[in-house]
Amino acid sequence: MNIAIIGGGAAGFFGAITAAESNPSCRVTIFERGKNVLEKVRISGGGRCNVTHACFDARELVKNYPRGHRELLGPFLQFGPEQTVQWFARRGVALKTESDGRMFPVTDSSQTIVDCLERSAFRAGVQVRTGARVETLEPLPGGGWRVGTETFDKVMVASGSNPAIWEKLRQLGHQIVPPVPSLFTFNTKDTRLRDLSGVSVPLAQLRIPGAKLSAQGPLLVTHWGLSGPAVLRLSAVGARELAAMEYKFTLEVQFAGHLHPDELAEALQQMRLEHGKKQVINQAAASLPARLWERLVEASGIPAGKRWADLSKQEMHGLQKQITAATFQISDKSTFKEEFVTAGGVSLKEIQFKTFESKVCPNLFIAGEALDIDAITGGFNFQAAWTGGHLAGLAMALQQ
Repeated sequence: MNIAIIGGGAAGFFGAITAAESNPSCRVTIFERGKNVLEKVRISGGGRCNVTHACFDARELVKNYPRGHRELLGPFLQFGPEQTVQWFARRGVALKTESDGRMFPVTDSSQTIVDCLERSAFRAGVQVRTGARVETLEPLPGGGWRVGTETFDKVMVASGSNPAIWEKLRQLGHQIVPPVPSLFTFNTKDTRLRDLSGVSVPLAQLRIPGAKLSAQGPLLVTHWGLSGPAVLRLSAVGARELAAMEYKFTLEVQFAGHLHPDELAEALQQMRLEHGKKQVINQAAASLPARLWERLVEASGIPAGKRWADLSKQEMHGLQKQITAATFQISDKSTFKEEFVTAGGVSLKEIQFKTFESKVCPNLFIAGEALDIDAITGGFNFQAAWTGGHLAGLAMALQQ
């Protein structure tokens, strides 16, 4: 059994290792167009590699996938985060869980994961070719495939967001959902955020009026605008809608996301009673960072020296609005660090998700970001890659 894997990333390596280990008679070859394999694994998580997420309930796990949540339920029941943790543990790599559920190697180094995958592939007899761009992908009359100048019994496409491979798949009859960016941050030149880079709030609620898009989570101010889990979640959920808007839209922010507007109004009244003689600008409410509080007070039109006891109803209302419904004009997007994620790829209607085999082309398997699957940040995109690679590798090795 000869198997070709197109793409030397997370899904490709997992598929190759699984196939080779499940059936030692398989000859498995990885074709990687770049100079190095597993580059995305290497740079992910700030160089630590967010391997997966400690969400072991498949029904809860799929909620983190704006595209693919229905299709991935069955696969996650077969091979999910729990199995991923066990897979690495059997190979001597222990993972740890952080407070937000993200799981990293205890070494805090992505090189640990890269080394594990490369070592496992080598021990299983997988051949890895770098600088190997696939120019020909052609089905043969007998059911096999021509990849370049060689023939294989089965092929797995795990080439990520590769337009050239997508075009080959389109020519083979697959529908390609046009790709758009997912997981990006928001650019704004709003003066309220000037020089606040690094300031964060633990729980914010974001909404795009008129688009029925919302998200919540920690929010981070950057030198170009807004980032953090809340923004990344919103960018993933609204990837297509925001692309259609050309990334120009109004964003509404509730900075005190832990408080209902009525609770915030009560908290502000309490501040007025308890700190009446203190200047508003120097006494932050709702546990907001001092520097952000100062900007919101200024935006409310409250003079710098004004005391809490002297606030008018109009000023109180303006302050409450700045905290609970501040609007920002977003002018563009920025890629989140180096972790570019794409919404788009092979239509999910054309994949058999028990095996990740194509419904269009027999003996062709597709996994990872080559499919129209993407997730919010937190290890979920890698989990989809491990799951798809494992199930495809198993099917390729064991199917006759």
